[in-house]
Amino acid sequence: MLSVRPKVAELVFQLYGRGLHPELFEIVTTRSIERGGYQAAVSITSAGHLVTWRKDGLTLCEVATSAAQPLPQKRRLLSHRLTGERSDRMECRGGGSYQTCFQLESVAAEVFWTFQQELCSEGIKHGLFHRFETGGRLALGAISWINIETRARSLLVQAFHTFPDDLAIVKSQSLFEMP
Repeated sequence: MLSVRPKVAELVFQLYGRGLHPELFEIVTTRSIERGGYQAAVSITSAGHLVTWRKDGLTLCEVATSAAQPLPQKRRLLSHRLTGERSDRMECRGGGSYQTCFQLESVAAEVFWTFQQELCSEGIKHGLFHRFETGGRLALGAISWINIETRARSLLVQAFHTFPDDLAIVKSQSLFEMP
């Protein structure tokens, strides 16, 4: 039996110029933020994360999820398979900007389990954290930890998602900025 996570080969990283309905995702925990004229909702989902950032009629929605997840095509600005390492940047109307970098890393079992344990001990202390149930075959289920840094004119979201069945770690960092 596998853990709750999909296979890493199925993962995509997408950005939309619109909000996505939370009902499309299996959300396990969420944090809402209001600061400096922007609002954001950061959620851990069963496959990754969902970040919705709003400022003066501009909405950006970042999602890391399974490619099998049925999502709309309308106003999708970026879509990349989560493989290797990638960076992207986008200028938005009104002078705002979005930039991201993400990486899928497959590691040796010892490295993976050490990283898992470090995430557990640090993640519980701060940020948004969720430990998924194990599928029974592994001693520890998948983990998601999101560190959120807010400034008056920006939001920085650093996310770590582990995939025990694949001995893989997804790392992403995204910056939403106002002019």
